Amino acid sequence: MDTVKDAVNALFGRKPAGPKVRYGVVGAGWITQAAFIPGIGQTSNSQLTVLVSDDPEKRDKLGKEYNLKSYSYDQFSQALAEGHCDAFYIATPNNQHKKFAVPALEQGYHVLLEKPMEVTVEDCEAILAAQKKSGAKLMIAYRLHHEPGTMEIIDRVRKGDFGDARIFSSVFTQDLKPDNHRAKHGYDAGPVPDLGTYPINAARNIFGLEPVEVTAIGFKTPGREFLKMEHDTINVTLRFPGDRVAQFVVGYACAFNEGYKVVGTKGYLEVNPGYNFGSGIKISYKTTINGKEDSKTFPEIDHFGGETEYFSECILNNVDPEADGHEGLNDVRVIVAIKESLDGNGKTVKIKSEQRSKRPVLEQAKTLSLAKEPKVLIGRDSQKPGAS
Repeated sequence: MDTVKDAVNALFGRKPAGPKVRYGVVGAGWITQAAFIPGIGQTSNSQLTVLVSDDPEKRDKLGKEYNLKSYSYDQFSQALAEGHCDAFYIATPNNQHKKFAVPALEQGYHVLLEKPMEVTVEDCEAILAAQKKSGAKLMIAYRLHHEPGTMEIIDRVRKGDFGDARIFSSVFTQDLKPDNHRAKHGYDAGPVPDLGTYPINAARNIFGLEPVEVTAIGFKTPGREFLKMEHDTINVTLRFPGDRVAQFVVGYACAFNEGYKVVGTKGYLEVNPGYNFGSGIKISYKTTINGKEDSKTFPEIDHFGGETEYFSECILNNVDPEADGHEGLNDVRVIVAIKESLDGNGKTVKIKSEQRSKRPVLEQAKTLSLAKEPKVLIGRDSQKPGAS
């Protein structure tokens, strides 16, 4: 490798040599095989060139199918040194994000990092420090920040169509299978980080504010002992400035259900579906304003292609992405505070978050056609986990 070029990459982030950003993917579970890999094929400015996985079957079969340079997790430093990509999409379990994001960022690779950003505030801050050191781009994979219906909802609330938004309420549940890895690793792989990130992020951006305190109560459903976590269902109440409130319930022991409601002083809207993606999923909302009802349904689109196209635009045009590491850190601050409240039997916990001037806007929305999901997925952990 050219040492001068390496030094520049480490200071300012890697500059793609061609019109497309070359991606490496770290982790080859369901989300990668069924959503990210098909989605990147829908973009005009991105291509997949590298696979990093701890599963030799995936490295062999996916590598051959998509013509990828493949590495094991233990060979990640080799992948960084050989430079067959410009950016990495990291889709490992939450507690392994820092392990791959920090060395990649330090060497100037841009990183699209799955949410939640990590499991502790300290690990998020370490990722941010690595990004600041190199100047490479870091974006947390909030795919709904590029979904037209979600962006229209945020824009309408922001413009005051429903008056002063006062209440956010949401349910997001799924019936988790016993063999899913999320059932086996306690709180950090449980429903709050996995499902709760969606209502947390939605409430923060719909209100355009950061929560100041949280109260959480957890429950264990009888007959669900295989879920190796203290609580499989959690009820959360977030208090925002101006005595606005967000309430949500997430769980792994009920039928699949998702959506949210926003209530303002002039009217309200109900969104269902509001978080999910894939075939047949069209974000939809109903409104009632001063007694007048209306509704709107948005086209089925490729969420993963849209977020990747946006991130590649940021890399190619040297623009900082909206959903940066600070956005991810603020959600993790809430997730950590929820755990503290649960550990304290529902005590109220103060949240100290960084105020955000950067929020998602309509111009970020993408409308790429939905890619077809592969008929056969490779590996033991490649079953759809629910809707995360």
